[in-house]
Formats: sequence, C-alpha cells, structure tokens
Amino acid sequence: MNMPYLANRRSYDDAAELMALFGDNAGYEAAARADRSRDVGNHIRFCHWRQIERLIVLLTHEGPLGTIH
Repeated sequence: MNMPYLANRRSYDDAAELMALFGDNAGYEAAARADRSRDVGNHIRFCHWRQIERLIVLLTHEGPLGTIH
C-alpha cells in the first residue's frame, strides 16, 4: 500500500472525525463523499476524500506498515 499524501492537518482531522462518527464504516463514508464530489465536478474535494479513505485504512491497520527502523 502506498502511503497517503497528507497536505495538511485537516486531512487527519477529517479522517478522525469520520472514524468517530461512522466507526467501521468510515472508509465507506469517505468513498461516498469522494463520489459525490466527483459527480458535481469538484476534483479537488474528490482527491481529498480519496486520500482520507486511504488514510482511514492505514489508521485502522493493527500492525506496523512500511519500513521499521
């Protein structure tokens, strides 16, 4: 899995908020928000919510990911 790009603190805050509100379904909510943004032609918000979806997967993973030093 590629590590998601975080442009700013808002990305983490959005992911944490969705996880608090939707629990295990937070990734699905982020995907739905991305789809709605795409449908109205907002490519910036589409990309934002796709990255949030990837971040949620990363945050819910139990074990370490990537290189361990």
